[in-house]
Amino acid sequence: MDFNILEPLKQFFTTPDKEWSIVSIPFMVLFIVFFFFYIFLNRKQHKAMLAYVTVFSLFFAYKANGVLMLLLPATVLMSWWLTQRMRRAQGGSRKALMWLTVVLDLLPLLYFKYTNFFIEIFNEMTRSNFAPLSILLPIGISFYSLQAVSYTVDVYKGKFTEEATLLEYSFYLTFFPLLMAGPITRAEVLIPQLKRQRPIEERLVYTGLWLIMVGLLKKALVADYLAQYNNWIFDDPTGYSGFENMMGVLGYTLQIYLDFSGYSDMSIGIAALMGLELRENFNFPYQSLNLTEFWRRWHIALSTWFRDYVYIPLGGNRRGKLRTYLNSFITMLLSGLWHGASWMFVIWGALHGLGLVIHKANKGWLDRIPNTWPVRVVCFVITFVFVMVAWIFFRATSVEGAITVITQIATDFSWDYLPPFFDTRMMWSIFLILGFLLHGIRKSQADTLKEWFIRSPWLVKLILFIIVMQLVINFRQDNVQPFIYAQF
Repeated sequence: MDFNILEPLKQFFTTPDKEWSIVSIPFMVLFIVFFFFYIFLNRKQHKAMLAYVTVFSLFFAYKANGVLMLLLPATVLMSWWLTQRMRRAQGGSRKALMWLTVVLDLLPLLYFKYTNFFIEIFNEMTRSNFAPLSILLPIGISFYSLQAVSYTVDVYKGKFTEEATLLEYSFYLTFFPLLMAGPITRAEVLIPQLKRQRPIEERLVYTGLWLIMVGLLKKALVADYLAQYNNWIFDDPTGYSGFENMMGVLGYTLQIYLDFSGYSDMSIGIAALMGLELRENFNFPYQSLNLTEFWRRWHIALSTWFRDYVYIPLGGNRRGKLRTYLNSFITMLLSGLWHGASWMFVIWGALHGLGLVIHKANKGWLDRIPNTWPVRVVCFVITFVFVMVAWIFFRATSVEGAITVITQIATDFSWDYLPPFFDTRMMWSIFLILGFLLHGIRKSQADTLKEWFIRSPWLVKLILFIIVMQLVINFRQDNVQPFIYAQF
C-alpha cells in the first residue's frame, strides 16, 4: 500500500483530537466500520464482542484525552478488584473496603477538577499567592467516576447482586457513548444485558436511528447555531441592549437543553443500535410547574444519582423538616460544584437549593390551590423564569458578568428592539421559536411521532436521515461548538 495512504491513517490512530466526539465526522465514519464487525461478533462470539467494544471504547477515550485515558483502565481494574474483595468480606472490613473503593474512585476527580479551586480558596483565606497548577481535566472523568461509585455502593447495599466479570465491568465503565457526557448508567441497567447473547431487535435499531437523528437536530443544528449569538452576549453584555441580553439568555436556556439532551439522545441511540436499552435522561424539563418537578425531568441520571448517593445518605426527608431542607440545599450545592470548580457553579447550585427549600416549605398550602389552567400558567412562568435566571450564573464567567447581564435586562429593556432584531437575526429567531414550540409538545405526541418513524418504510427512513444530515451540513459552523457537559 502507498505510504501516502498509510501516513494519514497512522496520524489518525495515534494523535488525540480535541474536537473528537460522537458528532464528529471522523467518529461517524469510524463507527460505520466498527459497527460492521460488531454485528458479526454479536451474533457469533459474545465474549469477543465485549472485548472488541471495550478496546474501541479505550481508543475513543485516547482520542479525547491522550495519555490521560490511562486513568480509565486504572479505575476499572482498581474499582472491580476492590469491589470483588468487598463482596466477599464480612462485618467492618466490608464497610471499610466500600469506603476505600469510593475514595479511590473519587481521588482522581478531586485532584484534576478541584485542586486549583482549593488553592484559590486557600489563597483567599490565608492571603497567600500559591500559583495554580497546570492541570488538564480528562474528558469524561466526572461521569465514569460517579458510575464507578454507584456500582460499588449498590453492590455493598445489595441493590445489585449479579457478579460482573472483569470483562463485563470493563465494558460497563468504558462504554464509549457514555464516556464524554453520560448519561450516568447504573449497573442494574447495563450489566444484565451484557450477560445474555441475543440478536439485535429491529425495533431497537430503528429506535436508535430515530434518537440519533433527533440528537443531531438538537445539538449539531439548533444548539450550535444558537450558540453563536449567545456567546457574543455573555462575552460582552454591555455591548448589547437589555432586549438583546434577554434574547441571549433565552437562547442559552434553550441551547444548554438541546446540547445536553441531544448528546443523551445520540448516546442512547448508539447503544440502541448495538442492542442495548438505556434509560431516558430528559423528559421535557421546561414544562415543569415547580422546581422539584424540574429536577425529576432534567438530567435524570445525575439528579437520581445525587438523590440516591448524597441526599438519602444525608438523611433525606426522614429527620424532620429542617433537616430535609438542609439536605436538599447541601445536595444541590454539591451538584453545582460537580459541574465545575468555580464559584459560579456554587452560586447556581445554591440558587436551586434555595428554590427547592422554598418549594418544600410551602408545599402544604400550594397543594391546596385548585389545579386550574391559570394557576398552571402562573406556576410554569415562575419556574421557567427562575431556571432561566439561574442559567445566567451557570453560563457567565464571573459574578460581575452575570450581574451585568441582569442589570442590562432590567435597566435597558425595550420592545422597540424586537422588529429590527428579528429582521437582522431571522434564522436565529426561527430556531429559537421552533425549539421552544417543539419542547412544548406532550410526551405522548413525541412517542407517537417516534412510533410512526419506526413503522415507516425503509425508504422514508432513508429520506428523513438524508434530510437531517443535509440540514446539519448546511448550517454547520466552521468551529463546531463542543458539548457543554463534556467540560464537566
